[in-house]
Amino acid sequence: MPTLHANGLRIAFDTAGDPKAAPLLLIHGLGMQLTNWPDEFVEGLVELGFYVVRFDHRDSGLSTKFEQAGTPNLTLARIKAALGWPPRSPYGIDDMAADALGVLSALGVARAHLVGVSALGGMVAQQLAARHPQRVLSLTSIMSTSGRRGLPGPAAAVRKALASRPADPANLDSVIDHAVGLLRALGSPSYPTPDRQLRKRVTRSMRRCYCPGGSARQMLALLAAGDRSALLPAIAAPTLVIHGAADPLLPAACGQDVARHIDGARLEIIEGMGHDLPPQLVERILALIDSHARGKMLPNSTPRLFVKQ
Repeated sequence: MPTLHANGLRIAFDTAGDPKAAPLLLIHGLGMQLTNWPDEFVEGLVELGFYVVRFDHRDSGLSTKFEQAGTPNLTLARIKAALGWPPRSPYGIDDMAADALGVLSALGVARAHLVGVSALGGMVAQQLAARHPQRVLSLTSIMSTSGRRGLPGPAAAVRKALASRPADPANLDSVIDHAVGLLRALGSPSYPTPDRQLRKRVTRSMRRCYCPGGSARQMLALLAAGDRSALLPAIAAPTLVIHGAADPLLPAACGQDVARHIDGARLEIIEGMGHDLPPQLVERILALIDSHARGKMLPNSTPRLFVKQ
């Protein structure tokens, strides 16, 4: 896996497609690696004519780890965040956005389409679009949030799954079992990913890198970001917000709130979709990204258009 140096860090990355094609940067969520993007999703983007760039966030995959910062007390951090006291973090969402920008610069990409997934990936993409508009062709924010206080939180079953731990943290098979169970709890109820496919994807990632401390530090950065709704109106790039109607981690109201704060944003709510990219919906999501990036609307698409008041 190639690496580059950006923002003072070693960043693992991968590219696919023709470097002369329209650049598209994929930004994944908390604890995820570039290998967590479904192969059919990346291949589909290449077939649609994009030059696809993926990378490992700091503290994940094969990129630089911040082990010297230790493992944070997330219980205390969550309490502080709930009380409106942002916890201290060794780095923030702005630093992670600078990493993403550094990847583009190192690869000689002047402007790119951004696709950010989940709370962290979407927030990093939003930050990059707001702070560096000259580098962004379009933004697609998938199953993310503004972090605004008062938005609904995870379902009870998801909170329980998030609080659970592997039966034997020192045993890789136990860690994989736990991760599969967690992803199953987050997944799309109407579009379940086949067990064999899900386990294969998790096993590949865990064998590549297992860094629970890094995931905890990323979570701390997310909690420290707090309410970011005041930042979103600064986004000038054409924006598409995709969210699952059945998302058990970040309910659809979170995606609606993102769209509401970005002038002209399009919102697509997908029935039966949870907090994942199930294989049954890949073609539909690819079509939405493609039409958005090319400034077109699908014939059978009826998105809501938000105009900030």
